[in-house]
Amino acid sequence: MIFGGFTCGPGGLCPAGAGSAPDGQLWQTGTSGVRAFGTPGEGRVVVLGACGATDAELRVLVRRPLPEDVAWRWSGAYAVVEQYAQHTVVHTDPAGALPLYVTRYEGGWAWSNSARALAGLTGAGVDPVRVAVAVFLPHVPAAVGTRTWFTGVQQLPPGSRIELGGSRDLRCATIWRPDPVPGPPHHRLRWALEDAVRLRVTSDPDLTCDLSGGLDSSSLALLAATARPGGGALPAVTVPPAGRVDGADLTYARLAAAHHPRLSHHLLPLGTQHLPYTDITAVPVTDEPAPSTLTRARLEGQLRWMHDRLGSRTHLTGDGGDSVLFLPPAHLADLLRHRLYRRAASEAAGWARLRHRPVLPLLREARALTDTDRAHALRDLACALETGAMPSGQGDVRWFPALPLPPWATNTATRMLSAAVHEVAAAADSLPGLDLAVRILVDDVREVARTAAADAQLAAASGIELHNPFLDARVVDTVLRTEVRHRPPVHAYKPVLARAMSGVLPDPLASRTTKGSFNADHYTGLRAALPELQHLADGRLAALGLADPTLLRAHLAQAAAGIPMSLAILEQAMAAEAWLRTLDRPATTWSRPREGDHTSG
Repeated sequence: MIFGGFTCGPGGLCPAGAGSAPDGQLWQTGTSGVRAFGTPGEGRVVVLGACGATDAELRVLVRRPLPEDVAWRWSGAYAVVEQYAQHTVVHTDPAGALPLYVTRYEGGWAWSNSARALAGLTGAGVDPVRVAVAVFLPHVPAAVGTRTWFTGVQQLPPGSRIELGGSRDLRCATIWRPDPVPGPPHHRLRWALEDAVRLRVTSDPDLTCDLSGGLDSSSLALLAATARPGGGALPAVTVPPAGRVDGADLTYARLAAAHHPRLSHHLLPLGTQHLPYTDITAVPVTDEPAPSTLTRARLEGQLRWMHDRLGSRTHLTGDGGDSVLFLPPAHLADLLRHRLYRRAASEAAGWARLRHRPVLPLLREARALTDTDRAHALRDLACALETGAMPSGQGDVRWFPALPLPPWATNTATRMLSAAVHEVAAAADSLPGLDLAVRILVDDVREVARTAAADAQLAAASGIELHNPFLDARVVDTVLRTEVRHRPPVHAYKPVLARAMSGVLPDPLASRTTKGSFNADHYTGLRAALPELQHLADGRLAALGLADPTLLRAHLAQAAAGIPMSLAILEQAMAAEAWLRTLDRPATTWSRPREGDHTSG
């Protein structure tokens, strides 16, 4: 479902298939996900997305100034909008799990949760700079800024209060800030996750859940089985490779399913027709390349099977858990800044063992990082892009992972990247003074949450609403507010979640320290799809001047041959290429609805 509005109603204009409120300031597709209270002239409060607040709680908001924490006070992934006669105020969630976008229109502003819909309104084309950042700097989410994949359409900053009026500029105030709160976080995390899951179960008691065998999906499935009303069983789905009847992930998934009598475990083996890279240009239209673009065949196969066999309309996944629950190595620098020297040495030793690296270089890097702020790191990156002296190496303690540009990146791409990073570096940081690990996590979580919304759009094409409770604002707020002395060791495997789920997860699963890998499937799929992928190499990225098609084809062949390399940038390129081709399909069309075809509220 998509929705949006205008700062002043242009006669009920809305996308095809949507209904408009009588005043023309609000529109939506579908019949759920929007709750409106009050009148626009005197002030209407609109809650968009999944929100745990009751109608009574929301009606109170109309009669008084909104509390600062209105966008993360309740469970769910939602935003709050105040609509007045001549201006609109938007309160965005801290994680950006419900991303909102704006563009100038007829002297005012148009806003929506769909950047593509706004691009259809203004006829906006693709922003090549944003494409370059997505392909070549996927490990630097800070470089995105407020850009979207369409020129003239920008994302509203998460965790902010934004006033949309007649001014050419947005009036943004950062409201949410993850300053630490005392005490360990596991109790707060348990409550936040329980509320997040209960909200979805209450909305759709017949929902389904992923059950991969990892801590994240297992926690959600077991919480959902407990929260589900009535006597029926909750379907939990594990997707192993065809012919696989055992293995660590499947063993743990069965263990979790057997732990709760109201979990109904379903295995869905997928074969070679569902390998990664299979027919990726058939991906549905989304606002940006979805993380599941390359595994589209697998995801769509699972979604359609659940929809047809299990009647699934709502599905919970553990996506986002890794981003929220793992600490970046920069945490070592925070330990030094807070003079926790013994712990810094101990955790550096643990990280060194995990990464097979010597300890002293890690501590030296951590010490150097304490003197480097985010803007400085971005400026260094921009200069490195200009000179071509990109850093190399893995596991370094730094603001951003080190990934050199591939040989098929053009000089045009390099210039775009350098300019984009310089632009972000020059902008004031909206969250100054945070610990380094927390500031890095904010950028990473917001990147994952925004792209997860594209995955949800992909799932919607199969008739299923996808939810990621780990990306709910209250869950993110709980974890990121952990004070440094209560953060888990940087090398530990999700101890906070294991402790939070005490009594929920079976003990062998709670003590799990690894998760299965799908790298083998990716290489197999890459080899099988190589002819199609090499054809795509001479496509939209090349036309934008970002990729040398001859060198890109050679790089694809080397990867398919199993030559050791990072696949991150190559996968980003193929996902972007597949998405850019979806733009050949008709753009969102706008019209004025027939009389009587209006939204409620």
